[in-house]
Amino acid sequence: MNCKRYLPPEQIEILLGDLPKEIKKEKLGQSVNGLPIHLLQLGTGECKVLMWSQMHGNETTTTKALFNLIPWLVQHNQKALLDHFTFYIIPQLNPDGAKAYTRLNANKVDLNRDAIHLSQPESKVLCALFEGVNPDYALNLHGQRTIYGAGSIGEAATLSFLAPSADLERSVTPARAKAMTAIAAIHHALKEELPKGIGRYDDQFNPNCVGDSFTQAGTPTLLFEAGHFSNDYQREKAKEFILKSYKALLYHLLKGEEKFTPEHYFDIPENSKAYVDLIVSNLDLKDRGVLYKNQSVALQYEEELKEGGVIFKPTLKAYGKELSFKAHRYVTLSAEEKDTVLEFSIDKTIDSPKFNKLFSVKRLN
Repeated sequence: MNCKRYLPPEQIEILLGDLPKEIKKEKLGQSVNGLPIHLLQLGTGECKVLMWSQMHGNETTTTKALFNLIPWLVQHNQKALLDHFTFYIIPQLNPDGAKAYTRLNANKVDLNRDAIHLSQPESKVLCALFEGVNPDYALNLHGQRTIYGAGSIGEAATLSFLAPSADLERSVTPARAKAMTAIAAIHHALKEELPKGIGRYDDQFNPNCVGDSFTQAGTPTLLFEAGHFSNDYQREKAKEFILKSYKALLYHLLKGEEKFTPEHYFDIPENSKAYVDLIVSNLDLKDRGVLYKNQSVALQYEEELKEGGVIFKPTLKAYGKELSFKAHRYVTLSAEEKDTVLEFSIDKTIDSPKFNKLFSVKRLN
Protein backbone atom coordinates (compact mmCIF):
# COMPACT_ATOMS: atom_id res chain seq x y z
CA MET A 1 0.00 0.00 0.00
CA ASN A 2 1.32 3.46 -0.83
CA CYS A 3 1.43 5.48 2.37
CA LYS A 4 2.13 9.10 3.13
CA ARG A 5 5.55 8.36 4.55
CA TYR A 6 7.47 9.39 1.43
CA LEU A 7 8.63 13.01 1.40
CA PRO A 8 11.10 13.48 -1.47
CA PRO A 9 13.01 16.72 -2.18
CA GLU A 10 10.53 17.65 -4.90
CA GLN A 11 7.78 17.78 -2.31
CA ILE A 12 9.96 19.86 0.00
CA GLU A 13 10.34 22.44 -2.77
CA ILE A 14 6.55 22.67 -3.04
CA LEU A 15 6.17 23.02 0.72
CA LEU A 16 8.82 25.73 0.80
CA GLY A 17 6.94 27.64 -1.85
CA ASP A 18 3.76 27.50 0.23
CA LEU A 19 5.34 28.98 3.36
CA PRO A 20 4.41 32.49 4.49
CA LYS A 21 6.49 35.30 3.00
CA GLU A 22 7.82 36.23 6.45
CA ILE A 23 10.05 33.14 6.42
CA LYS A 24 13.62 33.78 5.31
CA LYS A 25 14.86 31.06 2.98
CA GLU A 26 18.35 30.37 1.74
CA LYS A 27 20.38 27.55 0.27
CA LEU A 28 23.01 26.43 2.77
CA GLY A 29 24.77 23.94 0.55
CA GLN A 30 24.12 20.79 -1.37
CA SER A 31 24.08 17.04 -1.02
CA VAL A 32 26.41 14.47 -2.55
CA ASN A 33 24.19 14.40 -5.64
CA GLY A 34 23.92 18.16 -5.84
CA LEU A 35 20.46 18.60 -4.33
CA PRO A 36 19.96 21.80 -2.32
CA ILE A 37 19.97 21.85 1.47
CA HIS A 38 17.69 24.67 2.62
CA LEU A 39 17.66 26.85 5.70
CA LEU A 40 14.56 28.55 7.05
CA GLN A 41 14.81 31.41 9.54
CA LEU A 42 12.09 33.13 11.49
CA GLY A 43 11.71 35.07 14.71
CA THR A 44 13.77 37.92 16.14
CA GLY A 45 14.42 36.76 19.70
CA GLU A 46 17.67 36.33 21.58
CA CYS A 47 17.11 32.63 22.28
CA LYS A 48 18.44 30.80 19.23
CA VAL A 49 16.99 27.39 18.38
CA LEU A 50 18.58 25.19 15.73
CA MET A 51 16.37 22.40 14.33
CA TRP A 52 17.22 19.85 11.65
CA SER A 53 15.15 16.98 10.27
CA GLN A 54 15.63 14.04 7.91
CA MET A 55 19.25 13.53 8.74
CA HIS A 56 18.02 10.03 7.96
CA GLY A 57 16.18 10.28 4.68
CA ASN A 58 13.42 7.79 5.48
CA GLU A 59 12.39 9.52 8.73
CA THR A 60 9.79 12.01 7.55
CA THR A 61 7.30 12.52 10.38
CA THR A 62 9.20 15.25 12.19
CA THR A 63 9.65 17.08 8.88
CA LYS A 64 5.92 17.08 8.22
CA ALA A 65 5.36 18.38 11.74
CA LEU A 66 7.80 21.22 11.05
CA PHE A 67 5.73 22.32 8.09
CA ASN A 68 2.74 22.48 10.44
CA LEU A 69 4.70 24.31 13.14
CA ILE A 70 6.07 27.12 10.97
CA PRO A 71 2.73 28.47 9.66
CA TRP A 72 1.30 28.16 13.17
CA LEU A 73 4.11 30.32 14.52
CA VAL A 74 3.60 32.98 11.87
CA GLN A 75 -0.14 33.00 11.32
CA HIS A 76 -1.72 32.17 14.67
CA ASN A 77 -0.77 35.07 16.92
CA GLN A 78 2.42 33.57 18.35
CA LYS A 79 4.14 36.95 18.63
CA ALA A 80 5.49 36.16 22.10
CA LEU A 81 7.31 33.12 20.73
CA LEU A 82 8.63 34.96 17.67
CA ASP A 83 9.85 37.81 19.87
CA HIS A 84 11.60 35.39 22.23
CA PHE A 85 13.15 32.95 19.75
CA THR A 86 15.05 32.99 16.50
CA PHE A 87 14.60 29.68 14.69
CA TYR A 88 17.13 28.21 12.28
CA ILE A 89 15.54 25.19 10.60
CA ILE A 90 16.96 22.69 8.12
CA PRO A 91 13.84 20.79 7.03
CA GLN A 92 15.69 18.10 5.09
CA LEU A 93 19.40 17.61 5.76
CA ASN A 94 19.71 14.45 3.65
CA PRO A 95 17.78 15.08 0.39
CA ASP A 96 19.53 12.22 -1.44
CA GLY A 97 18.46 9.76 1.26
CA ALA A 98 14.98 11.28 1.24
CA LYS A 99 14.67 10.78 -2.51
CA ALA A 100 15.77 7.14 -2.27
CA TYR A 101 13.88 6.61 1.01
CA THR A 102 16.97 5.36 2.82
CA ARG A 103 18.55 6.10 6.16
CA LEU A 104 21.95 6.78 4.61
CA ASN A 105 23.14 9.48 2.24
CA ALA A 106 24.21 8.84 -1.37
CA ASN A 107 27.67 7.72 -0.18
CA LYS A 108 26.04 5.12 2.11
CA VAL A 109 27.10 7.07 5.22
CA ASP A 110 24.96 7.53 8.31
CA LEU A 111 25.14 11.28 8.87
CA ASN A 112 24.41 10.76 12.55
CA ARG A 113 27.68 8.84 12.86
CA ASP A 114 29.82 11.45 11.11
CA ALA A 115 30.29 14.05 13.84
CA ILE A 116 34.03 13.50 14.24
CA HIS A 117 35.20 12.99 10.67
CA LEU A 118 32.69 15.31 8.94
CA SER A 119 33.35 13.29 5.81
CA GLN A 120 30.11 14.19 4.02
CA PRO A 121 28.94 17.50 2.54
CA GLU A 122 25.68 17.30 4.49
CA SER A 123 27.58 16.88 7.77
CA LYS A 124 29.74 19.89 6.95
CA VAL A 125 26.67 22.01 6.21
CA LEU A 126 25.15 21.23 9.61
CA CYS A 127 28.41 21.73 11.48
CA ALA A 128 29.07 25.08 9.81
CA LEU A 129 25.57 26.28 10.69
CA PHE A 130 25.96 25.11 14.28
CA GLU A 131 29.24 26.96 14.66
CA GLY A 132 27.90 30.07 12.93
CA VAL A 133 24.67 30.28 14.92
CA ASN A 134 26.00 29.06 18.30
CA PRO A 135 22.46 28.06 19.30
CA ASP A 136 21.02 28.09 22.79
CA TYR A 137 19.19 24.85 22.01
CA ALA A 138 19.63 22.21 19.29
CA LEU A 139 16.76 19.91 18.27
CA ASN A 140 17.73 16.74 16.42
CA LEU A 141 14.58 15.39 14.76
CA HIS A 142 14.17 11.72 13.86
CA GLY A 143 11.76 8.83 13.39
CA GLN A 144 11.98 5.41 15.04
CA ARG A 145 10.91 1.92 14.10
CA THR A 146 7.81 0.16 15.39
CA ILE A 147 9.92 -2.18 17.56
CA TYR A 148 10.14 0.20 20.52
CA GLY A 149 7.99 0.13 23.62
CA ALA A 150 7.96 2.84 26.28
CA GLY A 151 9.56 0.77 29.01
CA SER A 152 9.36 -2.98 29.43
CA ILE A 153 5.63 -2.98 30.19
CA GLY A 154 4.53 0.14 28.31
CA GLU A 155 2.69 0.57 25.07
CA ALA A 156 4.29 1.41 21.75
CA ALA A 157 6.68 4.35 22.05
CA THR A 158 4.82 6.96 20.00
CA LEU A 159 7.27 9.60 21.20
CA SER A 160 10.80 9.11 22.44
CA PHE A 161 13.37 11.60 23.61
CA LEU A 162 17.01 11.73 24.58
CA ALA A 163 19.23 14.26 26.27
CA PRO A 164 22.51 12.98 24.79
CA SER A 165 25.52 12.38 26.99
CA ALA A 166 28.65 14.47 26.76
CA ASP A 167 31.10 11.88 28.08
CA LEU A 168 31.52 8.18 28.77
CA GLU A 169 30.43 8.68 32.37
CA ARG A 170 27.10 10.08 31.16
CA SER A 171 27.60 13.08 33.41
CA VAL A 172 24.77 15.54 33.93
CA THR A 173 26.64 18.52 32.55
CA PRO A 174 24.98 21.97 32.63
CA ALA A 175 24.01 21.67 28.96
CA ARG A 176 22.64 18.17 29.42
CA ALA A 177 20.71 19.20 32.54
CA LYS A 178 18.92 21.89 30.52
CA ALA A 179 17.99 19.34 27.85
CA MET A 180 16.77 16.91 30.51
CA THR A 181 14.51 19.44 32.20
CA ALA A 182 13.12 20.55 28.84
CA ILE A 183 12.27 16.94 27.94
CA ALA A 184 10.71 16.49 31.38
CA ALA A 185 8.50 19.50 30.63
CA ILE A 186 7.40 17.98 27.30
CA HIS A 187 6.61 14.70 29.04
CA HIS A 188 4.60 16.50 31.70
CA ALA A 189 2.58 18.35 29.05
CA LEU A 190 1.71 15.20 27.06
CA LYS A 191 1.65 12.36 29.59
CA GLU A 192 -2.10 12.52 30.22
CA GLU A 193 -2.87 12.37 26.51
CA LEU A 194 -0.23 9.70 25.86
CA PRO A 195 0.10 8.07 29.30
CA LYS A 196 2.05 4.93 28.37
CA GLY A 197 3.48 5.93 25.00
CA ILE A 198 6.44 8.20 25.82
CA GLY A 199 9.92 6.76 26.28
CA ARG A 200 13.54 7.82 26.41
CA TYR A 201 16.56 6.37 24.70
CA ASP A 202 19.61 4.74 26.19
CA ASP A 203 22.10 7.52 26.86
CA GLN A 204 25.32 5.65 26.12
CA PHE A 205 27.87 8.17 24.86
CA ASN A 206 28.95 8.02 21.22
CA PRO A 207 31.21 10.89 20.12
CA ASN A 208 30.40 10.13 16.47
CA CYS A 209 26.72 11.03 17.05
CA VAL A 210 25.84 14.63 16.34
CA GLY A 211 23.73 15.11 19.46
CA ASP A 212 26.50 13.85 21.73
CA SER A 213 28.96 16.10 19.92
CA PHE A 214 26.78 19.20 20.32
CA THR A 215 26.13 18.43 24.00
CA GLN A 216 29.86 17.99 24.49
CA ALA A 217 30.33 21.45 22.94
CA GLY A 218 28.04 22.91 25.62
CA THR A 219 24.72 23.21 23.74
CA PRO A 220 21.59 21.67 25.27
CA THR A 221 20.51 19.16 22.63
CA LEU A 222 17.22 17.27 22.45
CA LEU A 223 16.64 14.20 20.30
CA PHE A 224 13.02 13.82 19.15
CA GLU A 225 11.85 10.47 17.81
CA ALA A 226 8.48 9.98 16.11
CA GLY A 227 7.28 6.45 16.63
CA HIS A 228 4.25 4.22 16.25
CA PHE A 229 0.70 4.84 17.41
CA SER A 230 -1.92 2.11 17.17
CA ASN A 231 -2.71 1.33 13.53
CA ASP A 232 -0.89 4.50 12.41
CA TYR A 233 1.52 3.29 9.77
CA GLN A 234 1.20 6.57 7.93
CA ARG A 235 2.33 8.30 11.16
CA GLU A 236 -0.40 10.93 11.06
CA LYS A 237 -1.17 10.59 14.78
CA ALA A 238 2.53 10.53 15.55
CA LYS A 239 2.91 13.77 13.58
CA GLU A 240 0.23 15.39 15.73
CA PHE A 241 2.03 14.37 18.91
CA ILE A 242 5.37 15.59 17.57
CA LEU A 243 3.80 18.96 16.77
CA LYS A 244 2.40 19.13 20.30
CA SER A 245 5.82 18.30 21.70
CA TYR A 246 7.38 21.15 19.69
CA LYS A 247 4.81 23.56 21.11
CA ALA A 248 5.17 22.25 24.66
CA LEU A 249 8.94 22.76 24.49
CA LEU A 250 8.65 26.31 23.20
CA TYR A 251 6.12 27.33 25.83
CA HIS A 252 8.31 25.81 28.54
CA LEU A 253 11.38 27.72 27.35
CA LEU A 254 9.37 30.91 26.96
CA LYS A 255 8.10 30.72 30.55
CA GLY A 256 11.53 29.87 31.93
CA GLU A 257 10.02 27.29 34.25
CA GLU A 258 12.33 25.76 36.85
CA LYS A 259 10.00 23.20 38.38
CA PHE A 260 11.53 20.27 36.47
CA THR A 261 14.79 18.52 37.31
CA PRO A 262 16.97 15.80 35.72
CA GLU A 263 15.28 13.37 38.12
CA HIS A 264 11.98 14.02 36.34
CA TYR A 265 13.72 13.11 33.07
CA PHE A 266 14.84 9.76 34.48
CA ASP A 267 11.26 9.06 35.53
CA ILE A 268 10.44 8.63 31.84
CA PRO A 269 10.65 4.88 31.08
CA GLU A 270 13.59 3.77 28.99
CA ASN A 271 12.71 2.27 25.63
CA SER A 272 12.76 -1.47 25.12
CA LYS A 273 12.88 -3.41 21.87
CA ALA A 274 9.70 -5.18 22.79
CA TYR A 275 7.46 -5.14 19.72
CA VAL A 276 6.87 -6.73 16.37
CA ASP A 277 4.22 -5.48 13.99
CA LEU A 278 2.10 -8.62 13.95
CA ILE A 279 1.84 -12.05 15.55
CA VAL A 280 -0.08 -14.63 13.53
CA SER A 281 -1.17 -17.81 15.32
CA ASN A 282 -2.43 -21.21 14.15
CA LEU A 283 0.00 -21.36 11.24
CA ASP A 284 1.90 -24.32 9.78
CA LEU A 285 5.37 -23.65 8.43
CA LYS A 286 8.52 -25.31 7.18
CA ASP A 287 11.96 -24.36 8.40
CA ARG A 288 14.77 -26.00 6.38
CA GLY A 289 12.43 -28.78 5.32
CA VAL A 290 11.01 -29.56 8.76
CA LEU A 291 7.26 -29.05 9.21
CA TYR A 292 6.05 -27.29 12.36
CA LYS A 293 2.31 -27.23 13.00
CA ASN A 294 0.14 -24.71 14.83
CA GLN A 295 2.85 -22.16 15.34
CA SER A 296 2.80 -18.48 16.18
CA VAL A 297 4.87 -16.30 13.88
CA ALA A 298 6.28 -12.86 14.67
CA LEU A 299 6.29 -10.49 11.70
CA GLN A 300 8.07 -7.17 11.24
CA TYR A 301 7.26 -4.89 8.31
CA GLU A 302 10.09 -3.92 6.00
CA GLU A 303 9.55 -0.54 4.35
CA GLU A 304 10.27 -0.27 0.66
CA LEU A 305 9.90 2.56 -1.83
CA LYS A 306 7.85 1.44 -4.81
CA GLU A 307 6.16 3.50 -7.52
CA GLY A 308 6.44 6.73 -5.59
CA GLY A 309 5.11 5.39 -2.30
CA VAL A 310 6.11 3.29 0.68
CA ILE A 311 4.94 -0.31 0.88
CA PHE A 312 5.24 -2.53 3.93
CA LYS A 313 6.39 -6.11 3.33
CA PRO A 314 6.00 -8.66 6.14
CA THR A 315 9.31 -10.16 7.25
CA LEU A 316 9.54 -13.17 9.51
CA LYS A 317 11.43 -12.63 12.77
CA ALA A 318 10.66 -15.71 14.88
CA TYR A 319 8.23 -18.55 15.42
CA GLY A 320 7.23 -20.94 18.19
CA LYS A 321 4.42 -22.15 20.38
CA GLU A 322 5.03 -19.13 22.60
CA LEU A 323 6.76 -15.87 21.68
CA SER A 324 8.37 -13.28 23.95
CA PHE A 325 7.41 -10.33 21.71
CA LYS A 326 4.49 -8.01 22.06
CA ALA A 327 2.70 -7.17 18.83
CA HIS A 328 0.84 -4.17 17.53
CA ARG A 329 -1.76 -6.60 16.24
CA TYR A 330 -2.64 -10.26 16.87
CA VAL A 331 -4.36 -12.51 14.34
CA THR A 332 -5.38 -16.15 14.60
CA LEU A 333 -5.84 -17.87 11.25
CA SER A 334 -9.15 -19.48 10.55
CA ALA A 335 -9.33 -23.00 9.11
CA GLU A 336 -10.07 -21.52 5.68
CA GLU A 337 -7.03 -19.23 5.82
CA LYS A 338 -4.70 -21.95 7.06
CA ASP A 339 -4.48 -24.10 3.95
CA THR A 340 -0.96 -23.07 2.83
CA VAL A 341 2.27 -24.19 4.52
CA LEU A 342 4.65 -21.25 4.76
CA GLU A 343 8.30 -21.75 3.82
CA PHE A 344 10.21 -20.01 6.59
CA SER A 345 13.49 -18.08 6.56
CA ILE A 346 14.39 -15.65 9.32
CA ASP A 347 14.76 -11.97 8.31
CA LYS A 348 13.53 -12.66 4.77
CA THR A 349 10.43 -11.10 3.33
CA ILE A 350 7.60 -13.50 2.65
CA ASP A 351 7.14 -14.35 -1.00
CA SER A 352 3.57 -15.58 -0.73
CA PRO A 353 0.83 -13.58 -2.53
CA LYS A 354 -1.89 -15.07 -0.38
CA PHE A 355 -0.06 -14.36 2.87
CA ASN A 356 0.84 -10.83 1.80
CA LYS A 357 -2.76 -10.17 0.82
CA LEU A 358 -3.97 -11.30 4.23
CA PHE A 359 -1.42 -9.35 6.24
CA SER A 360 -0.54 -6.26 4.27
CA VAL A 361 -0.75 -2.84 5.93
CA LYS A 362 -3.84 -2.20 3.83
CA ARG A 363 -5.54 -5.06 5.61
CA LEU A 364 -4.44 -3.72 9.00
CA ASN A 365 -5.76 -0.27 8.28
